Amino acid sequence: LLLAAASSQLAGGEQAPPMTISPRCLAECGNLKIPYPFGTGPGCFLGGFEVICNHTFFPPRLFLVHSLDDHTYAQEVFTSGTYSTDDIEHTSNMSEWDTMRMEIMDISVSRAELRLYAAVSSDCGIRPPYHSFTHVTTRLHPEGPFLISAIRNVLIGVGLNVEVQLSTSMRGSYGGLITGCISQPNSTIAAKEGPCSGLGCCEAAFPEGLWQATVVADRKRTDWYTSENVICSFGMLVEKGWYNYSSEDVYGDEYCLSKKYPKGVPQVLSFAVGNLSCPRQGQRPPQGYACLSGNSSCVDASNRTGYVCKCLKHYDGNPYIRGAGGCQDIDECQLREHYSKLRKKYPCSIGGICKNKIGGYDCPCKPGMKGDGRTGTCTEKFPVPAKMAVGVVGGISIIVVLVLFAFYVSEKKRMREFFIRNGGPMLEKTNNIKIYKEEELRRITKNYSHILGSGAFGVVYMGFLDDKQRIAVKKSKNTDKTQIDQFTNEVIIQSRVIHKNIVRLMGCCLEVDVPILVYEFVANGSLEDLLHDKHRVPLTIDQRLAIAAESAEGLAYMHAKTSTNIQHGDVKPANILLDDNFMPKISDFGISRLIARGNDEHSEEVIGDNNYMDPVYRETGLLTNKSDVYSFGLVLYELITGTKAIGGDNCGYTIYHLGTYTKENRANVTSGIHLGEDENFELLQSQLREGKDIEVLQSLAEIARECLHRNVDQRPEMTDIAERLQNIRKCYARKSPSP
Repeated sequence: LLLAAASSQLAGGEQAPPMTISPRCLAECGNLKIPYPFGTGPGCFLGGFEVICNHTFFPPRLFLVHSLDDHTYAQEVFTSGTYSTDDIEHTSNMSEWDTMRMEIMDISVSRAELRLYAAVSSDCGIRPPYHSFTHVTTRLHPEGPFLISAIRNVLIGVGLNVEVQLSTSMRGSYGGLITGCISQPNSTIAAKEGPCSGLGCCEAAFPEGLWQATVVADRKRTDWYTSENVICSFGMLVEKGWYNYSSEDVYGDEYCLSKKYPKGVPQVLSFAVGNLSCPRQGQRPPQGYACLSGNSSCVDASNRTGYVCKCLKHYDGNPYIRGAGGCQDIDECQLREHYSKLRKKYPCSIGGICKNKIGGYDCPCKPGMKGDGRTGTCTEKFPVPAKMAVGVVGGISIIVVLVLFAFYVSEKKRMREFFIRNGGPMLEKTNNIKIYKEEELRRITKNYSHILGSGAFGVVYMGFLDDKQRIAVKKSKNTDKTQIDQFTNEVIIQSRVIHKNIVRLMGCCLEVDVPILVYEFVANGSLEDLLHDKHRVPLTIDQRLAIAAESAEGLAYMHAKTSTNIQHGDVKPANILLDDNFMPKISDFGISRLIARGNDEHSEEVIGDNNYMDPVYRETGLLTNKSDVYSFGLVLYELITGTKAIGGDNCGYTIYHLGTYTKENRANVTSGIHLGEDENFELLQSQLREGKDIEVLQSLAEIARECLHRNVDQRPEMTDIAERLQNIRKCYARKSPSP
């Protein structure tokens, strides 16, 4: 019943704050002020904040009111030990509990905290079995307004090889070891006087929410056997930054640290009012609302229920009191004058005049000056020479602005001319392509700072869109001004090519002399890097088959499934990009020749990589679908063998001896490709798991040989190649065991 009654009173919501504080309420106890919500009698305190002034001491001392029955607001000291009753043999054991009131050092309403005197735990001994220890427990009410502040306190252990532990109860839980620390063995010799550094003492933080805490200091008992003097170790839950280590605390008299601070060491409690949160803006405060001052605000307590009251900025006082005793306006000007340290907090330069006002202060410049006294910018008003100088400077500034404006207009006109010349009016009508401004691409590419690659045709940069999507921005080195119409048509056609195995053209910039193209970003590099780079990644048979099949799908789509027949013209591993899942994407077909479906067209010049170029195309300049088929055949051979393809009549190219194919068979279908020896066969053989892998490679080799036929009419169509590769892939998947 006593605990229930105490809980009801401590909740705070049951007892409303008084409208005014009675003159009979004690305002001071000895040298300590007692600010509301604390008080010593009926009507003088808020629920849970009662204190008592003990006048039997001189000067009087202030304590938190507590009940010895339920140990609310109390410190409990447990002492136990083994002592000698004579000089040699006889010993006796003693244990006792002592419950003490919690004496207040001071109270701060503005910080919502109070400081107490806390006893020190100890562990002392000379040699076995002579040993004594003291454990100190700080006990608050689990539902009361006070908690042990984790921000303002720290757990400290003092002594030689001491281990200090903190076991406690938190809001919502009971018991358990929370934290601890151990000072380094034999460290007191090297320890320096001053803040705790781990030598001679240690410290540890602990979590918020503590309403009960027991500090235990434990010195390693092996050290006592060699000691003839009493050596103690100490533990304390103390205000952070208060304790400085001293060797006298360890090697002094018995219980030296406890004797050094007979009242105890400072320990900080935080407090909050009530069991509710602050009312929302515009909401009527609940009954019993404690923030009575009109110049106060409510702040929800952290890591607990309840709230605290704060004075508004530029106000000081007690936010829990209405009227003259509450939050009052600060005279910042008087504070600046009397306390030099506050001049940085409330700045007002020599050229300004500090004028206090309700809720702040002003610092206007002195007469004849202008500027801002707070920022120190007060200057004299301009004399005539200064005005003349300003006029001259103003005139020059106007000229500079006019020149810059003329340059801006000229540049805009020039950019517009580029835009029109590069086919901008026509491309603006295309729905599925974005027209970028040049400054927009500079921002996206961070001023073209990240180069992805470069070649004969230009440089490719990485960029990031606003949604963090990565893109590739290609700047060509030059362009044929006579082919602008062709360029425009090509951009329109490529923007309509949307296929998972073809790099998508996302947009372009036409405000520059050489148009800039924006493509989707493909993260895993090219097939060239994967096969031939010194950091190349080994590919499994099914990965090689997937890359071949999906690359063929992309080329087949370009040849037969678009409104305009598109030849790539430069099919090679370097132009097959791979995403994170090794899905291939055909790239760099901006040099392709566009022809009407079913009609051939001669290129004016032969463009492409000679190592992968169709000999017929190189000789005649006639680029057809079968030219891409020939180049794809060389790509297949690189996928099969892992060796570099080198075309031409006098260039070597390695072909592995697979299945029952003979050199004579290969010679009939690969004229123009020199057949090398089988010196690299072991590289691929290590990846062959069983007979079905050999069958797949034989099938791929057969398709490659057909693609490389000298007679273009004997080469298969790309759509046929894609279909055959997909069939091989499905057959291989059926034969492969399930993972």
